[in-house]
Amino acid sequence: MTEASNNNENGRRTSSRRGFASMDPAKQREIASKGGKAAHQQGVAHEWSPEEARAAGRKGGEAVSRNKEHMAQIGRKGGEASHPRTEQKSGE
Repeated sequence: MTEASNNNENGRRTSSRRGFASMDPAKQREIASKGGKAAHQQGVAHEWSPEEARAAGRKGGEAVSRNKEHMAQIGRKGGEASHPRTEQKSGE
């Protein structure tokens, strides 16, 4: 098998053309969506409690805040939005 045949159309490395992981991401989302809808219809889907949702949000926030460059970028964007620079006329 050549190296080119080990990559799918999205450039992801594959060892087989079988299975969920080797599928196109759009097809994966479609199948996962159907599974989620079926679970809700059957009443076996996970429902987030307020405590679980809070803990998950905190965990995600902690992960994001470790990236100092990303946090600085967020702060700059917020500062620029709340304090837009105005052009100064020459001579002022």
